[in-house]
Amino acid sequence: MSDAASDGAPDVLWRPTPESIGATRLAAFAARVQERRGVDLGDPVDYDRVWRWSVEHLDEFWAEIADWSGVLPGVPDERVLTRREMPGAEWFPGTTVNYAEQALRHATDEHPALIAVTEETLAGDAEPVELTWADLRRQVGAFAATLRRLGVRRGDRVAGYLPNVPEAVVAFLGAASIGAVWSSCAPDFGTRSVLDRFAQIEPTVLVAVDGYRFNGREHDRRDVVAELRAALPTVQTTIAVPRLFPDELPEGALSWADAVADEQEPVFEPLPFDAPLWIVYSSGTTGLPKGIVHGHGGVVLEQWKQLALHGDVGPGDRFYWYASTAWIMWNIATSALLVGATVVVHDGAPAYPGVDAQFALAARTGVTYLGTSAGYLTACEKAGVRPGETFDLSGVRSIGSTGSPLPASAFRWVYDAVSRDVFLGSLSGGTDIATGFVGSSLLLPVTAGELQRPMLAVAAAAWDEQGRPVIGELGELVVTEPMPSMPLYFWADPDGTRYREAYFEPWPGVWRHGDWLEVTERGTCLITGRSDSTLNRGGVRMGTADIYAAVEPIPEVADCVVLGVEQRDGGYWMPLFVQLRPGAELTDDLVARIRKAIRTEASPRHVPDEVIAVPGVPHTKTGKRLEVPLKRLFQGVDPQKAVNAGAVDDPALVDHYVELARERGAR
Repeated sequence: MSDAASDGAPDVLWRPTPESIGATRLAAFAARVQERRGVDLGDPVDYDRVWRWSVEHLDEFWAEIADWSGVLPGVPDERVLTRREMPGAEWFPGTTVNYAEQALRHATDEHPALIAVTEETLAGDAEPVELTWADLRRQVGAFAATLRRLGVRRGDRVAGYLPNVPEAVVAFLGAASIGAVWSSCAPDFGTRSVLDRFAQIEPTVLVAVDGYRFNGREHDRRDVVAELRAALPTVQTTIAVPRLFPDELPEGALSWADAVADEQEPVFEPLPFDAPLWIVYSSGTTGLPKGIVHGHGGVVLEQWKQLALHGDVGPGDRFYWYASTAWIMWNIATSALLVGATVVVHDGAPAYPGVDAQFALAARTGVTYLGTSAGYLTACEKAGVRPGETFDLSGVRSIGSTGSPLPASAFRWVYDAVSRDVFLGSLSGGTDIATGFVGSSLLLPVTAGELQRPMLAVAAAAWDEQGRPVIGELGELVVTEPMPSMPLYFWADPDGTRYREAYFEPWPGVWRHGDWLEVTERGTCLITGRSDSTLNRGGVRMGTADIYAAVEPIPEVADCVVLGVEQRDGGYWMPLFVQLRPGAELTDDLVARIRKAIRTEASPRHVPDEVIAVPGVPHTKTGKRLEVPLKRLFQGVDPQKAVNAGAVDDPALVDHYVELARERGAR
């Protein structure tokens, strides 16, 4: 199905037909808009026309989404966006909505709500576990009743230290149903990393697992949970979720079985559109991770748009995205309940028991939308696996990829080794907005190595340093109009200073995301990595601060700097450079201790690819490590352009990194 490019453009690997376009939910939505609004969106419907109308008429677009989805029917245009400024846009004032109520309103006997898969399932030692919609509703109702009995009130925080298991979904929806605010960390996070997040938000309830299985190994987390309970004085109740030690219950804890024993229909609190739903976290490049607060209404409407109009997901679909509860893709995958889809939750390593594990899972559970990371698809490509020949993937209509740029070779591998007919969409968004900026549409062709377009109602563009839109060259990804899922605020940021500094500098009123974006002459998009120092390994963005906090206490280490380098072949290199104290040597034993400290204090995902000794670490004159300029050196940027020597405390140190970059072939 690939078309060879004759004009230098990338190969077209998949094309829609007028019939396939007409069968999409987006086509049905556009037809409805044409009839109600009298606008011409093409026949067959033209994505670029719909996008242009959506960004030029935000009020009309979101009024139509709210009505078509049934979330907020009949809201007049003038009550959609009553304050347009960023930050501080005001959406749907005077309306009420509850995420959990919306997620559970599609209850049916025709298909399950959740399908749970573990490593044992994929190894052939257990069957997938299905949870019906009725069971999910009753468990959510029971958990919500327990929270109420414990005195949890609207606005209180409920924290989860959990893997991707049904209990996490139940606890989240139970908290949301009563207006409590959810926040979660994955159990591979060490005590300090969890406390950096949870201590800020002062949770009332902690829902915690005793351990987890990953890559065929068991990881006991009982000591970590005990440390969390001791260090979080606001936690009044711990609800213990058994995974490895089912016969044990921590002293003073409430068992999960008791928390959901009194099954009942949930009672949903009617909440303002901008009531806080969950707190997710920035990567913590400097200082503590920032607590990003999203609202019920914004998330519900954005996910209806993303899942139904871009993903063409709805009732009867089985939606899967490999994710950790510490990654926003867990929140987004869970949101497939909003459109009535079955959510497949996967507790385990992404490539266990084999690199093709996610394709095996898709075949085993009848997945129709398979979501994964660029790193996973690239690993499958390099391993030479051919899932389309190994498994029955005839039910998989779409594959989604996010987390990092998907190289052209991986696009081609999917169409060669998985299926010639599958729709492959590469997406780029962020924890910050709980949705995508640039993504895919079944109305458009798939070209190797490219993202198709900015997403509907996302006024995304590439800007140069002077704040001018550019075509055909790299620029900063900016968004010039508000989106309903932009953060309500940062936690513990009462005057909004940190929020404005994070996104609205250097251009007040314009969202600067921190990604490099190129918009081609054909309208397609290329995301080439982070323009800041955030690490992004395997689709999970991480902070450098977590690594520094683990390494700096090691006596032999005087200073260090870690980089996340996106490479031209689609790979990702994460080296840790260490400056040693006089007399110390970078022995194998020291490297092992550094790696162990990072694994224990942060997580296994934070462990660098290499540990390299350097004579020193350059800083700005205000004391900040030179992370971004050093990263750009290893991406091949000319040193004179990558580093402003006048801003460096010791410019001579930079020469060592320039030479290292040359030796590694970056230039």
